[in-house]
Amino acid sequence: MSLGFGSEERGSVKTYLECIPCFFRQALEVGRLTGVSDGVRKKILDDVALSIPGFSLESSPPEMARIIHGILRKHTGVDDPYKEIKEKSNSLALGFYRKLKEKVDKSPDRLLKSIEVAIAGNVIDYGVKNTLDVEEEINKILRNENEVIKREKPDLFEYEKFKDELDKSASIVYLGDNAGETVFDRILIEEIKRVDKNKKIYYAVKEKPTINDALLEDAIVSGIDHSAEIISSGSDAPGTILAICSKEFLSIYKQADMVISKGQGNFEALSDPGRSVVYLFMAKCPVIAKEVGCDMGDIILRYNT
Repeated sequence: MSLGFGSEERGSVKTYLECIPCFFRQALEVGRLTGVSDGVRKKILDDVALSIPGFSLESSPPEMARIIHGILRKHTGVDDPYKEIKEKSNSLALGFYRKLKEKVDKSPDRLLKSIEVAIAGNVIDYGVKNTLDVEEEINKILRNENEVIKREKPDLFEYEKFKDELDKSASIVYLGDNAGETVFDRILIEEIKRVDKNKKIYYAVKEKPTINDALLEDAIVSGIDHSAEIISSGSDAPGTILAICSKEFLSIYKQADMVISKGQGNFEALSDPGRSVVYLFMAKCPVIAKEVGCDMGDIILRYNT
């Protein structure tokens, strides 16, 4: 299949050799967060190193990350090492909720501004950065320091098609990404419901902790339950891998009129979606920028073809 990115046909986002150092970096970071000894951290790195030869580069990065985070849970005994970070991200993002809503209210194109806000929230990603000052990132958005939509690249941003499909869709599955980012997603979902309160929106979160991906409690704290039905994908990977999703989720996913795939991890995991999907994310690493055919920091709103 082709996702319409670049000129080559492709069936999935493969893992590049450049991804492997990131797996080791995540392993070290979790060891630090959980406070385990240097000896345990060494064992973690040993096991990650031993697992690398068994990884196929044809697998997506979220598939490989899922195995690595299983190793981390085994050695640290901690199921959710990013729990405190996620709670802080949720709290900080909620503190900016009213200001972000004001940006939408004052915009001549409320839907476009809601999409800008939603994608801007995609910067909250600990899988890409070792450290992240969430408050500073949100302040940048409010100060308009980073221009969210690069209009000189309209082929990467299919806004008119998005609006057309949205108008025709009675049911929508919105695949959530990170905690904290859920507040930004809420703003887009609320705008969709403001225009048509009868639209049925399902907001999908991960079943179990993985990095700082949103869980049920993160979506509820963010207030998404007031405008969408929160469901679990059944996945414990940092992306929506259909092969490990629950039957209940897959039924909703297949029958929905529209699927919005939020975030880089979902793009990587869901690159062979079996149906029309709109990808909504920021290209945050050189591997994905190369895969998509864009620059780092570019904003993507594109359909698979």
